[in-house]
Amino acid sequence: MRKYSLSAILLLCFAIFLVDYLAFFWLKSITNLLESNTLKHIIHSLFWFFTIGLITAIFILKLKLDSIAPKRKQLLISSLYGLTISSFIPKIIFIIVISILFVTNYAITNKESLVIIPLLGLFAGFLPFFVIVYGIFKAIYNFKIHEHTLTHPHLPEAFNGLKIVQISDLHLGSFNHRFHVLDRAFTKINQLQPDLIFFTGDLVNNYAWELRGWKKSFRHLSAKMGMYAVLGNHDYGDYSVWESAEAKQKNFEGITNFFKDNNFKLLLNTSEILEINNQQLAIIGVENWGNPPFKQYGDLQKALINSKHIPFKILLSHDPSHWTKEVLNETDIALTLSGHTHGMQAGVNFGKKEWSPIKYKYKHWAGLYKENEQYLYVNRGLGWMGFPGRLGMRPEITCITLQKSQKNY
Repeated sequence: MRKYSLSAILLLCFAIFLVDYLAFFWLKSITNLLESNTLKHIIHSLFWFFTIGLITAIFILKLKLDSIAPKRKQLLISSLYGLTISSFIPKIIFIIVISILFVTNYAITNKESLVIIPLLGLFAGFLPFFVIVYGIFKAIYNFKIHEHTLTHPHLPEAFNGLKIVQISDLHLGSFNHRFHVLDRAFTKINQLQPDLIFFTGDLVNNYAWELRGWKKSFRHLSAKMGMYAVLGNHDYGDYSVWESAEAKQKNFEGITNFFKDNNFKLLLNTSEILEINNQQLAIIGVENWGNPPFKQYGDLQKALINSKHIPFKILLSHDPSHWTKEVLNETDIALTLSGHTHGMQAGVNFGKKEWSPIKYKYKHWAGLYKENEQYLYVNRGLGWMGFPGRLGMRPEITCITLQKSQKNY
């Protein structure tokens, strides 16, 4: 919440109050149906108790944010975020639905209709509330494996059938040391028996201390040919105020050393060449490269220096916007793996089609994309950040099998 000004917080609180005032206006049309005045007063009191409590908590957190311990701060912010979303959205839907019902039935005066309309509005408000609650308590760690087979004419014959598992955006601080939860995801990964495991950034939210206790879980991971990683925008400590440059650097080293200690080769604007039977494949990793306000640490040309001659290249780059700016049609990189968007942790599925509001910010935001002979895959993330839940956008483990195509397309 540090990045939001006091005026922005005031605006948020005013919006919460306004929505709750309108919701209360329509709520009274329902409570008026009750015969017990005591029950009416209890419902009304509880309604405003929650509203005033939420607004007060937001103000206190804003004013005292700097004095709160980082670990407790993350928990408080995500909890308030969840409470605000789970309250705000259902009430807005309740107001809209019940307003439409009353406007379209304004001429109806019989008592039966005046009872049904408020109840329908109440149901319309409770339905999204239960969906959000499900997203917070169930779907958030309901890991899903997305399997894809990709063909390419330049894939060396020796690497035909190569199985890659990609994970991204763990944000370990958000797990609050629930090791058993991530262990379930890692078990699913190992059951896939991958040749390679790729991690495409955002190991933490901000701090190296978030990694305490996680080594045991990470050491369960195994891949036949190795594990590789790149950094995401949250791995640089740029979203915190540090006492000194040395403190920030120490935090950064704590994060990079974690990869080394857990058998991940961290690629910082460099590449690794794999060889089987004198045939080669390149794994290229760049530091975070994103559109402003995200900083651009990535240097693709530097990363390519040792691998330009390799016919089949795989790029690990956290932000998918990098693909259109520097990779697509500018290089011969066959496959780019990214994350970053989380699919906004919210979306709607229409059969095989998926929609999320994040599409209006990122052209490539989830799943597989292809142009000519170049692929991009955007992982939906395994962890979460901000809103402590997932709505129609389950946490993802990506499994990609590479096959050599018999002819050029």
